[in-house]
Amino acid sequence: MYVEVVKSKIHRVTVTEANLNYIGSITIDSALMEAANLIPGEKVAIVDNNNGERFETYVIPGEPNSGMICLNGAAARKVQPGDIVIIMAYAWMEFEEAKQFKPAVIFPDTATNRLI
Repeated sequence: MYVEVVKSKIHRVTVTEANLNYIGSITIDSALMEAANLIPGEKVAIVDNNNGERFETYVIPGEPNSGMICLNGAAARKVQPGDIVIIMAYAWMEFEEAKQFKPAVIFPDTATNRLI
């Protein structure tokens, strides 16, 4: 049996930009991506703590240590710059493996979106 579990989580970062005219995705500071074990193109779920929106998109890397969290395309309509979001990725694994698995969870500074 397989179960889907949280693999990666960036807990409480601030949206820095919303770019409606981009093709789609979320641009994330690549230093945060690395710390959270996320790769370019990976599917993520996003939860907006300010308005309750929940949606999915894929990751593209941003400038390292820039603090960038930019929602692109249609997702830009779901957030406002300044909103606090949680970004999560999930993985399927065997039940016994999942019981031992430890996700990569990071808690950046919400003022700068940089690792503490």
